[in-house]
Amino acid sequence: MMRIDRCLCFRTTFAELKAVAEAAGVRDVERLRAHAAFGEKCGLCRPYVRRMLRTGETVFREIVTEAEAPEPRRAGG
Repeated sequence: MMRIDRCLCFRTTFAELKAVAEAAGVRDVERLRAHAAFGEKCGLCRPYVRRMLRTGETVFREIVTEAEAPEPRRAGG
């Protein structure tokens, strides 16, 4: 069974990222990246982190793509 629970490039788990996000009070990927190492190389973890921030999930059993967890649109752009 598939288990996706971390950024592969930095080996940072989504549970660790969730704890950092909660401690820092951040709710989006870009702000979280200022507090933790993830998502700067291949970027495959970014949709998982967006979903984690939205739902609280830290372990995934299916592939999450950009189409399923897209970057939020910024106001004015």
